[in-house]
Amino acid sequence: MYDRQQLIDLVRHRALKFGDFTLASGQKSSYYLDGKQITLHSVGLRLISLGLLDLLNEVHFDAIGGMSIGADPIVGGVLAVAGEQGRDLAGFMVRKEAKGHGTKKFIEGPIEPGAKVVIIDDVVTTGGSSLQAIERVQEFGGEVVHVVAIIDRLQGGAEAFGKLALPFSPLFTITDLGIEPPK
Repeated sequence: MYDRQQLIDLVRHRALKFGDFTLASGQKSSYYLDGKQITLHSVGLRLISLGLLDLLNEVHFDAIGGMSIGADPIVGGVLAVAGEQGRDLAGFMVRKEAKGHGTKKFIEGPIEPGAKVVIIDDVVTTGGSSLQAIERVQEFGGEVVHVVAIIDRLQGGAEAFGKLALPFSPLFTITDLGIEPPK
């Protein structure tokens, strides 16, 4: 069963760091959320997976995936929990660069063009990684129906997805951690 407060407490304890950081977006920040400290932890990954499946309960989709390497453990966790629940669901990974041999593709996994997919990310700031994944999936022929994240930093990601008319749902935002977003 999904315990939102337990996940928030785990993020505070394991993933939230304070200092001077430069984010993937290039922005400076006084705090950093290291999502892999949660997604590569047994209890954290299970809570995330349960939470995401609850969050997506009313969304019709065939597969879930996102940019490799950040989304990879989340995809695996969601698939394992979906399997326990008897749900038929596929996963996929989006490469930053096309594979240099074999099929030379950006999308890896058992999905076909026309599949309805959800894009997943651990931490969303401006949405850059997810936007890249969305573009690759659309080029492949997939239909992105929703974007989800563990944490929304409230720094423009939701607005970026809104411009593409894509619904966005985080499990929680930085305000749930007691941090005010920059103005």
